Amino acid sequence: MNGIVGGGDLANNHPHHAEAATSNDGGQTWTLTKRAPVEGAIFGLAYADGMPLGGIQRDDPYARTVVITAEVQPNFDSGAAAWTPDEGQTWYELPQADGYWAVAFADPHDGWFVGNNGQILKISF
Repeated sequence: MNGIVGGGDLANNHPHHAEAATSNDGGQTWTLTKRAPVEGAIFGLAYADGMPLGGIQRDDPYARTVVITAEVQPNFDSGAAAWTPDEGQTWYELPQADGYWAVAFADPHDGWFVGNNGQILKISF
């Protein structure tokens, strides 16, 4: 029943155009998170522990940890990345993760960004 989405407007590369929102009722309603420290549009996001079929386990320390990556127009190789331990209430930049368009996690300790020209960057918590 819990989830997060991200998006934005590539035509306007300003921090206020990248948005994320959360839902705790299966997507019936959405609430904007605090602004992430990225420009352009959020291209990829992932929960650090995936999204278990049974829903978020409250005792899991990574249950609400989300990583995002964004892109900016027109070059599509310089977007920023950030992470949040609390589904968007607090954001932290990932300064060495520029130019990636997608992110995914195998488990809370092993995740990867992918980007232009076959770039791959491992992220660990």
